Amino acid sequence: MKDFTTFLGLLLGLAAIVGGFVFEGGHPTSLLQVGAFLIVFGGTVSAILVQTPWPIFAEALGMLKWLLRPPGGEPQEWIEKVVEWSRVARREGLLALEMRIAGESDPFVRKGLQLLVDGIEPERIREVLGVELEVSEEHLKLCAKVWESAGGYAPTIGIIGAVLGLIHVMENLADPSQLGKGIAVAFVATVYGVYSANLIYIPLSKRLMTYIGRLILVRQMLVEGLAGIAAGDNPRLIENQMRSYLTGEEPEQEKREGK
Repeated sequence: MKDFTTFLGLLLGLAAIVGGFVFEGGHPTSLLQVGAFLIVFGGTVSAILVQTPWPIFAEALGMLKWLLRPPGGEPQEWIEKVVEWSRVARREGLLALEMRIAGESDPFVRKGLQLLVDGIEPERIREVLGVELEVSEEHLKLCAKVWESAGGYAPTIGIIGAVLGLIHVMENLADPSQLGKGIAVAFVATVYGVYSANLIYIPLSKRLMTYIGRLILVRQMLVEGLAGIAAGDNPRLIENQMRSYLTGEEPEQEKREGK
């Protein structure tokens, strides 16, 4: 399911800043300073490249597509799919799931199905996939923190832009026609730095962290479902166990069955 709230938030933030500026009597074009833009955004990207190895930076850029389509898929769809797999396994055996492996695009899901087909014990499945989940989570968080770091650099680089603008002003004190431009670059650079940090980079990092948490939760739910299939559990029990990850509590039906 597509998620447009990030873009809505960015637009509302921009509208609030520009709208407030205009309401106070400013002109929108005063905020358009190419020099300030190059200093702040170019400097921020440069700082990130110095800090971050290229593969991590490239993956952090790739994660931006999550803003439109969050990863992991819909939990309900996965529950239905795993329950269907469990029914196939009970009717035809685990080997019948082998043909389903090629149809899955997610390497994590394919690995889980392969473990099932290979007849691996439930606890071993939880162990193998659990380790992969931990490593994947740490790697994804490392990528998401690239944007958090950008939020730390941007305001400081904005101050550098302000200082450069003031240097330009001091160099042209004898020419009043140049003073306005230099002062504008100085203050707009500060605005760019603070705005991009607090309304783009840091919120972006937090949103990606939220998606990572959701992705890991969905995968933990899948691990439980796959382990349930390996143990030969009833499809309804597997469904209840998976749904407990969404509600945070054990379903009432499962409680009754366990008594």
